[in-house]
Amino acid sequence: MISDKIKDRLANSSMIRAMFEEGARLKKLYGADKVYDFSLGNPDPEPPAEVKAALRELAGSNEPGMHLYMNNAGYTEVRETIAGKINRETGLQLTFNNIVMTVGAGGALNVVLKTLLNPGEEVIIFAPYFVEYTSYIDNHGGKTVMVNTDSKTFLPDPELLRSKITANTKAVLINTPNNPTGVVYGEDVLKAIAKVLEQKGKEYGHTIYIISDEPYRKLAYDVEIPNILTICPNAIMIDCFSKSLSLPGERMGYIATNPEAEDIDTLMGGLIYCNRVLGFVNAPALFQKVIAKAIDSSVDINIYKERRDLLYNSLTQMGYECVKPDGAFYLFPKSLIADDVEFKNRAVKYNLLIVPGSGFGGPGHFRLAYCVSLETIKNSLPAFEALAREFR
Repeated sequence: MISDKIKDRLANSSMIRAMFEEGARLKKLYGADKVYDFSLGNPDPEPPAEVKAALRELAGSNEPGMHLYMNNAGYTEVRETIAGKINRETGLQLTFNNIVMTVGAGGALNVVLKTLLNPGEEVIIFAPYFVEYTSYIDNHGGKTVMVNTDSKTFLPDPELLRSKITANTKAVLINTPNNPTGVVYGEDVLKAIAKVLEQKGKEYGHTIYIISDEPYRKLAYDVEIPNILTICPNAIMIDCFSKSLSLPGERMGYIATNPEAEDIDTLMGGLIYCNRVLGFVNAPALFQKVIAKAIDSSVDINIYKERRDLLYNSLTQMGYECVKPDGAFYLFPKSLIADDVEFKNRAVKYNLLIVPGSGFGGPGHFRLAYCVSLETIKNSLPAFEALAREFR
């Protein structure tokens, strides 16, 4: 028999994947064009031309050793390329020694948490949050402490955060642009969080880290995304190319640190060691090189902006309440009844596949991933209208 913990986790496993599987079933019954699947953050746009060109070039290369092991932190030249891009954007002075290439952002988060946590130490997360955070923290013996954000803006309250920090707090994990809300934490919010952590760290006599999970960093609409490394030296930034380059299946990400972080050499040594012993060993060799060649590329965010505007404007005109997202590719409207799971079930009658907000620590809401075709969004609008009428 499998472990009791995993049996319990399976019983409460991801609603996102459950809805994805339900979508496959409904598409077989009714046809893909009559099912409106907003369940999974799986980017619809193809990778940029630069990515495909780099892949073709490298796949045909006769360079020896391209598919062998390298340093567990990744190819030096790739890490230099990423450090250089961060330096140009921020004015910081990172070197390749401040970068660890990882198996996506999920791999990076597990590496960071494995490196930082002693058994029972606390990691604070802000609700709503990405559904896997609690499992990742549990993977490494940590304890999750959930702090609610403002119900109207989904932004953190620094003073509420302060009240939740204890002598056992090791880190605060933030996600901006946020999944599931699309909310961006501005510079003022990040500075306030950093100030609270600095003050409480001095009070308790140890560093409290900010872990900033930023897979949607390049998907922001008309707002600037501050770089956490310029705000807090004891921050650890995690980024990936799943969304910015539409490469989720290739699992490419990285960890970046500030050279001024406390005991930086030990921190980096721990990250590299954990990258190995967690079984990742190193990030995928071929796609590290692809990323280095396409580092300045990105999907056209106007594709997502057009979809956001159509879906947000249409739903709010129908009477759905929703915070307008500044980034990522999610809406997080209020469900039309308090029971968001029942609301999800009622939506399925109209072939609408949505994810209940309770899975993200945001009960009474539902998440829509609008990284689907514009045609799917247009075709779904009568279904959303019919669903709304059912509750009027």
